[in-house]
Amino acid sequence: ARLGKQTVVVNKDVPGFIVNRILARVNEAACWMVTRGEATIQEVDSALIYKAGLPMGAFILMDFTGIDVVCFIGDAMLRRGFKSHPCPLIVEKCQQKKFGVKSGEGFYKYPAPGKFQWPEVPKSAGDRIDVSYLLAPAVNEAAYLLREGIATRDDIDKAVKLGLNWPKGPLELADEIGIDAVVKTLEEWRSKTGYEEYEPDPLLREMAAKGKLGKKTGEGFYTYVKAEEKKLETLIVRYEPGIAWIILNRPERLNAISPKMVEELWKVLDEIEQLDYDKVRVVVITGTGRAFSAGADVTAFMGATPITIFKTSRKLQMLFERMESLDRPVICGLNGYTLGGGLELAMSCDFRIAAETAELGQPEINLGFIPGAGGTQRLPRLIGRDRAKELIFTGDRIPAREAERLDLVNKVVPADKLEQELRSFANKLAEKPPLALAMAKYAINFGLEAPQWAGMMLEATQFGILFSTEDVIEGVSSFLQKKKPQFKGR
Repeated sequence: ARLGKQTVVVNKDVPGFIVNRILARVNEAACWMVTRGEATIQEVDSALIYKAGLPMGAFILMDFTGIDVVCFIGDAMLRRGFKSHPCPLIVEKCQQKKFGVKSGEGFYKYPAPGKFQWPEVPKSAGDRIDVSYLLAPAVNEAAYLLREGIATRDDIDKAVKLGLNWPKGPLELADEIGIDAVVKTLEEWRSKTGYEEYEPDPLLREMAAKGKLGKKTGEGFYTYVKAEEKKLETLIVRYEPGIAWIILNRPERLNAISPKMVEELWKVLDEIEQLDYDKVRVVVITGTGRAFSAGADVTAFMGATPITIFKTSRKLQMLFERMESLDRPVICGLNGYTLGGGLELAMSCDFRIAAETAELGQPEINLGFIPGAGGTQRLPRLIGRDRAKELIFTGDRIPAREAERLDLVNKVVPADKLEQELRSFANKLAEKPPLALAMAKYAINFGLEAPQWAGMMLEATQFGILFSTEDVIEGVSSFLQKKKPQFKGR
């Protein structure tokens, strides 16, 4: 402590202590995924860097450290009882004397022996990789260390954050991923490999059985403010730490947007905007059952006059404008059919993440009318005039992957990973300065509706206003002190 260093207490002598054991599990997972043809080296490193926020991907780090050193440490740990099955890809590099940066080539090639140059790893390369699949074995190892009393929860996470420069420790990450999701992923590893080291640790199984699943239940390895949930007539509203979930809940009607749902959405949005940023920083909206929303409830239109229909259209438009101008990010999780008014609702959100099974479309033309809640305006702004005309004129549905290609959705994930992806992205945004997020949202959304010079003036104004906030002081001072900022929204 007198040297200005932080201490980590290891209570028992185990091979690899803390950091090397946890890093070994990440390296093994990365290597086996590539060996089995499930991913490329670039895809794995991209996911670890850009999704998990690690300073280096597993393969870049092994090259930087020296693959011979990785082999030596792995062999020493194995001889001392560490349960592991060395990945042939790492062993092969050692045998070929391709040690990484020091030899000029390892998993990547470098300009000359000893000369490090950051390899080309595109952010988009890791889009299809489930980063929790790479991290679950490390969480399992951390759970073992905790259960065996080798180190405390705080010391395990501290060691990894300080020793590997991870933004969060493995037990913190486990709480974000969800303990149940970690157990399920480990069971997949165990089934695929047959290796004992992937058997979920008894501590993880016990926590899952007790419902201690992490942030989403209010308790995991850490304790959080417990989630509050209330059920309205057409919605479920759940408050988790930093996140408000709005869940459309008319599954028997494919979450069709009824007048009552419109009324309840207005009230919930008003309620959220009145809450401090300490309580809610990000909003997630998704649906129950087979649909996000199949559109407006057309039964409400039967027998209505044109003026009544006009007023109904304007109410929906104003609701979605309200969603679009909310002072915090709104993420839409498309869990199934997203059609008509459902797609119009989704397009008013800041981000759209879709399950692979989702289908999107504006089918109103097939019923004799046109989109009436913003579809003719938002859709061309998102995917271009001609593509929008094609979807609206034909009334065709498109699968989620096609919607992603058209930039109608930001990302597509397996259906069983949607909630996890939504929570992970929401938690990432919740760590950012909330006032700056609001200003950025306003500058982009409103600036695009004005001439560029007016948008520039709006940007400069928002930029200047932010320098009156405490968050700017926190951000700049944390950057200079090389520590993680704690933004308060003030």
